[in-house]
Amino acid sequence: MEQQGSTYLITGATKGIGLACARALTAQGHDVVGLARGDGDDEFPGQLYHVDLADRAGLAACLEQLAATHSFSGLVNNAGIVEPQLVEDMDTAALDRTLQVNFVAAAQCVAALVPGMRSRGYGRIVSVTTELVLGYPTRTGYGGSKAALVSATRTWALELGQYGITANTVAPGPVETALFVANNPPGSASRAAKLGRIPVGRFGEPEDIARVVAFLLARESGYITGQTWFVDGGSSLGSAGLF
Repeated sequence: MEQQGSTYLITGATKGIGLACARALTAQGHDVVGLARGDGDDEFPGQLYHVDLADRAGLAACLEQLAATHSFSGLVNNAGIVEPQLVEDMDTAALDRTLQVNFVAAAQCVAALVPGMRSRGYGRIVSVTTELVLGYPTRTGYGGSKAALVSATRTWALELGQYGITANTVAPGPVETALFVANNPPGSASRAAKLGRIPVGRFGEPEDIARVVAFLLARESGYITGQTWFVDGGSSLGSAGLF
C-alpha cells in the first residue's frame, strides 16, 4: 500500500460508500479529508468540510483552500445524486443539478488537485460511478452523468499518466446504503427483483466497494489506469442483467 501518512480527499464522505472508504483508508494509516453537505460529522474519521457540490463557486473556493493547505496523494470522487425521470418528462433544472454534482464537481476536484500531484510526481484518482452507465429506465441524468465521468477518466489517464498519476472508476451494483434500503425496503417487490438478478446471491455492502477503491489508490496499483471496475456481484452480466 501507499506509505502511511498519505492524505486523500473524499467527496460525499459522511455516508455509505464514502464513509466506508474513509474508514478503510484510515485503517491503513492514512489521513482523510472529506467534503459533504453537512451531516455525519460524528462518524467521519478525519477533517470534514461542509460544501454543497451543486454550488460551483463555493466548491471552487473550498478546493482552492484545500489545495493550498494539503498535499493530496489521491482523490475519491464518490458524491452523487439521483433524480429519476423519464426522458419525455425531462426537468432540465434537475438534469443540470445532476450533471453538476455527479460530473462537473468531480472534474473540478481533479483540476484543483492535479497541479500538486504533478509537482510530486504521484497521484491516484478514483471515481465511483455505477453499473447503470450500461443503461436503465428513468436514469438519463444519473446514468448519463456517471457515463461522462467514465469517459473523462479515460481522458485523464491519457493526459496524466506521464506524471505518475492514474485515474480509474469503480462501478457498484446494488449496495446496502441507507438510500438503497429506503427505496427498496425489506420485503418489497423491487428488492426481491434486484436480488434475483445478482449471481452471487446478495447485495453489496459499502465495504465491498471501499476495498476496491483502496486497492486502486495504492502505490502498487500504478500499472492500472483508465479502467472501470464493475463491483456488482455479477448483476451487470448478460443482455438482461440490469432488468
